[in-house]
Amino acid sequence: MNNLQDLETVGPKPIWEGVTARIVEGDRITMAVVELSPGGVVPEHGHENEQIGLVIQGRVTFTVGEETRQLGPGGTWRIPSNTPHRVTVGEDGAVVLDIFSPPRSDWQQIDPEAVRRPLWPR
Repeated sequence: MNNLQDLETVGPKPIWEGVTARIVEGDRITMAVVELSPGGVVPEHGHENEQIGLVIQGRVTFTVGEETRQLGPGGTWRIPSNTPHRVTVGEDGAVVLDIFSPPRSDWQQIDPEAVRRPLWPR
């Protein structure tokens, strides 16, 4: 991977139905710009990685542990290691930025045939 690149050159990786991530990896961190389809759901799950994120566009309803809140552009989240969390996407879809530490080893494979222009930036 190059140290400098445009997001549109990063191949999208399907994560769940209606959830696609463009992943930039470092030695100790993963950053992903994630596109979420309108009305989509990221099912409840947890992982060893700490996660922080930011809504870039659209709206999501985020649940982290027992806390639930609707977030729009500029809304942020912090998910401690192994904490259950889920997301429901608003009717217009959303684009979010997710950052994980340590890196998401399960997100390293991408589909080179699926390269397309990202929803953000336009």
